[in-house]
Amino acid sequence: MIERLSLNSLKFFYYVARHESVTVAAEKLFVTQGAVSKQLKNLEDALGCALFVREGKKLHLTVEGRTLLACCEQVFPQIDQCLQQLQKQDHGKQPLILSCEPTIAMKWLIPRLVQFKQRYPEIEISLLTGGGNPDFKAQHIDLAFRRNDFDWGKALYSEKIADEYMVCVAHQNQEEPMQQLFISGSRAKMWTQLSTHLKVQLQDYEKVSLEHFYLCIEACLAGLGATIASVYMIEKELSFQMLKILSPICEDDSAYYLLSASPFEDDPRKVIFKQWLTEEMQASQTKLSMLK
Repeated sequence: MIERLSLNSLKFFYYVARHESVTVAAEKLFVTQGAVSKQLKNLEDALGCALFVREGKKLHLTVEGRTLLACCEQVFPQIDQCLQQLQKQDHGKQPLILSCEPTIAMKWLIPRLVQFKQRYPEIEISLLTGGGNPDFKAQHIDLAFRRNDFDWGKALYSEKIADEYMVCVAHQNQEEPMQQLFISGSRAKMWTQLSTHLKVQLQDYEKVSLEHFYLCIEACLAGLGATIASVYMIEKELSFQMLKILSPICEDDSAYYLLSASPFEDDPRKVIFKQWLTEEMQASQTKLSMLK
């Protein structure tokens, strides 16, 4: 008998019976009312009996309709549960693709991914570097780690991880008077935001723009001048006293966020990574508090 029936028509019947409305079923299934009505007629023709009777604008199940609904109520939830289980198993096999801004990825995140792997060996992280508004679909991205210096719209799900802190630094052994201050061109508003906080410390420097924070930090480590950088990006250099602090540590009115195209709760791996990332950022902030 089942080979004569369309499983699609059973799904349409299930939605109409549950909501007692062709209109609501059509909305839930993202199809037209005509498509729903046609599937119901095909099902009734195949079974040789009426499943609904109409009284005015209302639909009521016949005896046969109630019998079929009782069967569907047992079968469809089981199928749904099975599909969810398969999806969870599939998640475990595929890498979690994370897009992260380049310098924070190189200087802060990558050194910590070994710890994540040791703690969660069943989750594989695949890292892509990139900035700005992430294209989740085109790049097959699961998560994006970004600062909120652009509008990512209401379609994305976001979780704040930590505030951003900036500081002016120089090479620890720098003795000659420094004239150059390296500024990353990747943050167009940074100089305007920080110049008021650090005006006294920065007034004697010649501002030199480089493409990325990574280049600014390397130039600073080479003794070519000072730079302004995120404390997260130079955490190791500060801990090992490779760089010395020339200014107060200050917030730049931005923060790091984890972005997702779908709810974090839909994928347990996303929830785990979000919690781990928050813990690591909090640990960095604890170190930061000792430097202030």
